[in-house]
Amino acid sequence: MLTYITVETPVVVSPRVQQVAGLFELALEPTSRVEWKVQLPLDEQPWHIGLITGPSGCGKSTIARRLWPSEIEHSANLFWLDNCSILDAFPQEMPIKDITALLGAVGFASPPAWLRPFHMLSTGEQFRVTLARLLTELPELCVMDEYTSVVDRTVAQIGSAALAKTVRQRKQKFIAVTCHDDVEEWLQPDWVYRPADGRFAWRCLQRRPAIHLAISRCKNEA
Repeated sequence: MLTYITVETPVVVSPRVQQVAGLFELALEPTSRVEWKVQLPLDEQPWHIGLITGPSGCGKSTIARRLWPSEIEHSANLFWLDNCSILDAFPQEMPIKDITALLGAVGFASPPAWLRPFHMLSTGEQFRVTLARLLTELPELCVMDEYTSVVDRTVAQIGSAALAKTVRQRKQKFIAVTCHDDVEEWLQPDWVYRPADGRFAWRCLQRRPAIHLAISRCKNEA
């Protein structure tokens, strides 16, 4: 799939714009344009998880919005009931056993927290319950922009491992769009696209990174 994406906007020449143009020897063009040549051969082989990653400003979000507009819009506009449990935000026809199983599968296995409204959850809990809803409501293809951007890296890594296992078990497709490439070895994507240099690569599944535990003797009171 080869796609040409262009973003263009007129340049409004103000005194400040003229000053900066003079300071940095910039040519004042009538418009400012950015272009990407995006080639994602996603039909070449089966896949379940994709990753679009790179530094801020390289075009990740723009590319995702152009290629998967409805999925990005759905992810960005999830509605949560103000004073009701997060459980009530899932589809009414979905059995409660399926809801709780999915919440546990994405790493959100806290029944007391399930009873709270979305705005009462921690940022990490909100991230994981959002993943669960997206997997429910976008069964064909789920695309999440700013993936793990609002959580600490430990939550991001553990959540990515849980998500990868769930997506593959459910035989769904999920694309993560993020500037944090540290999730790659935990998410284990089938392909990675880096817009900064236009590189696309299929990859093989690897072992999950080792988790090192320190066991210390302590008193019973602990």
